[in-house]
Amino acid sequence: MIELAEDKRSELWNRFGRAVRNDAGRAVGVLVDAYGTGNYLPEAFGRLGIDVIHVQSAPEPIARMQPWDKTSYRDWLVYDPDGSTERALKEIGARFVIPGQEPGVLLADRLSEALALRSNGTAYSEARRNKYKMVETVAAAGLRTAAQVITDDAEEAVAWAGDRGHWPCVAKPLSSASTDGVFICRDADALRAAFPSILGSTTVFNGANTQVLVQSFLEGTEYIVDTVSVDGHAYVCGVWQYEKQLLPNGKPIYNRDILVSPTDPAAVALIDYTRAMLDVLRIHNGPAHTELMMTEDGPALVEVGARVNGHLHPAFHDACLGVNSADLTALAYVRPERFLAEYGGGVYDKRQPAVVYNTPTTLSGRVVSVNEAVVEEIRSRPSVAGLTLKRKPGDVIVPTHDLLTSPVRVFLTAPDQAAVDEDYRFIQSVRESVYEVQPLGARTACGVV
Repeated sequence: MIELAEDKRSELWNRFGRAVRNDAGRAVGVLVDAYGTGNYLPEAFGRLGIDVIHVQSAPEPIARMQPWDKTSYRDWLVYDPDGSTERALKEIGARFVIPGQEPGVLLADRLSEALALRSNGTAYSEARRNKYKMVETVAAAGLRTAAQVITDDAEEAVAWAGDRGHWPCVAKPLSSASTDGVFICRDADALRAAFPSILGSTTVFNGANTQVLVQSFLEGTEYIVDTVSVDGHAYVCGVWQYEKQLLPNGKPIYNRDILVSPTDPAAVALIDYTRAMLDVLRIHNGPAHTELMMTEDGPALVEVGARVNGHLHPAFHDACLGVNSADLTALAYVRPERFLAEYGGGVYDKRQPAVVYNTPTTLSGRVVSVNEAVVEEIRSRPSVAGLTLKRKPGDVIVPTHDLLTSPVRVFLTAPDQAAVDEDYRFIQSVRESVYEVQPLGARTACGVV
């Protein structure tokens, strides 16, 4: 990996220059922090004849996210705030700069604007990452949101909730993801208990939690709306209903994401709201992953990320939706006119039932082995389109308390809803047999685990 220290900059430019000359005709684009499902983007751009360079926004990679794959990139570098990164990317003629995942949003906005490329700009960048500013901005435009307060003082939060009758309420970090640090608090004691848990931790993106966002609880059913846009013309590439479970400690965890028909009345209302919200936050270009609550009064924003969905699985989405947001994102930046002609302003088609199942676990200890026979049984089920094992031998596994601690993700789709349901029930019955786990501190034949 190339870091932009002063004595390395000319070497970096020369190295990129040689790469461009050695790949005549291959244009170059930039992905920032392409962790997790951002790993699907290089291949999507490659199919359109574009090589990609990776920019890591911070010197240390984010350990709690799936790492970006160096083999997918022509080259990579760590961002240097002295302006040398911008100069290097301009020198190689970068066609676009986009975030690969949530931590890259701010830097991608800054770089794309500085290089005069297709961009969402920096004016609303903070409102696209800071959840307090996000909700304040959307509410100021007249769209439905939760009431909220931001503070580092638990007693101030308790007084706010009590004075306004906001019980239950939600306490969470300002800028995290995957239900990390999210607590549903039904009384003052629960809210007080949430504060040290949040303030004493870091976000999944390695950021410090210095304040807590407390919001009124939005009663209803939660949904995902995924989009890809060019110049404000958004294509809706999926609406999914969240099925969540609430743990005794007040933390909500994901169970299933269930594909909804675009003609469902709830989906129609959610799509209309999302289009208006994207315009308010100036997410006019590229992907967006929006989480909304359908309340009895209509849709209300939970949060939005200007990046691809964390459950993106291109082959799975192609089967149930006919297209996927990785390919749509590549098309939007490489061939925007074609995107607008074929997708701009459009809505997906639900081709067949589909579910994403994030299995919970009660296991605790160190993974000794993966039960390959059980994994193969799951993979061979008729509706299983993909399976992601999030743990490997040697990893620590803990009881599920957020999306990141769910140890297995399974993608199910089939023409028949009954087949999807049957396979889901089967996976439920065997999910705790996928990993063999040894309690921490236990002795094995090789020593202490």
